[in-house]
Amino acid sequence: MKPDIHPTTFPILYHDSSSGEEWQSRSTKKSAETRDIDGVEHYVVRLEISAASHPFFTGRQRVMDVEGRIDRFKRKYGA
Repeated sequence: MKPDIHPTTFPILYHDSSSGEEWQSRSTKKSAETRDIDGVEHYVVRLEISAASHPFFTGRQRVMDVEGRIDRFKRKYGA
């Protein structure tokens, strides 16, 4: 590998605001908020949704459209 061509990575703590889950990783992204974990300062990146809270991955999908499109059209336009 060529030296000095890779970006600098930092320890990151991802926090899913929806489920409250947290996991550690490394990333080039920084944030203003930090947290000390085992003597290592981690940047905290807050996420609105992740695999821990997304309905596709959790199996808790919600049905948003119960009524069919054709039925809605007929009711709206009287067809």
